Amino acid sequence: MSQQASFRFTSSFDGSSTRGALRPFKAQLLKWVGNKQRFAYEIALNFPRPFGRYIEPFLGSAGVLGTVAPKRGLAGDALKPLAQLWATVGSEPRRVKRWYKSRFDLMEKIGKKETYERVRKSYNDSPNPADLLFLSRACYGGVMRFRKDGYISTPCGAHALMSAETFSRRVEVWHERLAGSEIRHADFEETIEEAKRGDVVYCDPPYMHTQRILYGSQAFSFDRLFNAIERAKRKGAFVALSIDGTKKSGAVLCDVTIPKSLFAREVRVNCGRSMLRRFQMSGRSLETEHVTDRLLLTS
Repeated sequence: MSQQASFRFTSSFDGSSTRGALRPFKAQLLKWVGNKQRFAYEIALNFPRPFGRYIEPFLGSAGVLGTVAPKRGLAGDALKPLAQLWATVGSEPRRVKRWYKSRFDLMEKIGKKETYERVRKSYNDSPNPADLLFLSRACYGGVMRFRKDGYISTPCGAHALMSAETFSRRVEVWHERLAGSEIRHADFEETIEEAKRGDVVYCDPPYMHTQRILYGSQAFSFDRLFNAIERAKRKGAFVALSIDGTKKSGAVLCDVTIPKSLFAREVRVNCGRSMLRRFQMSGRSLETEHVTDRLLLTS
């Protein structure tokens, strides 16, 4: 695992495979395209309980991980600053609060757009979790666009930012929910490979058509993902895959051929209006741009 950095923090919670009764959890920490925060509870209701370890190889905004709040969890992401950010929320919440407050205070002094441009330049010069945090909260439409070289090109959004005090409270909530989980910078295949009998694996990969502008999606392979899921399934793990059911890229309906017999059943999850299409359509009506995810389940 030559490209993997590992960040571990542990917890001694007893009881079931989650920290408590499964409930909706909508206190979003990051703005992120494809964020499943609002629908995570509906998704997680389809997971078996109890389970061994919860594994999420495409962490992103961590909406499902935060909702499940597993007693034992493993999550990974291909974007190193993002993995570092979530690991720091779990291990050093005060540090995350300082990251946000310092940039928020600068914004109060010199203005939002000027601060955003300065922070974006800082990130593009040297990618890091502190700058990524602020950019995710301040960028236009919550859509982080990355060039192939990792350069963030998204402009500043017009919305008001969450206060430093409110954000600090959010960090504390997330710190508790991430207790017991290990966060890795890793390719999804490496993370899924850890699955064992009785584990739950939840995959929320990038969409090949509409998310080519997003990090890592240029080289993403569904064939590799399906092979990794098949191996986890053979080992006795339960795997759930969120895959776009109705989203369009321009006039193209995005669809993926699913290997026969890989999944046993399918449910539909209504994800509302597309964040990415909101960005692409520059404020025009989104009445016809609703997204329905297919949640494919191995058992």
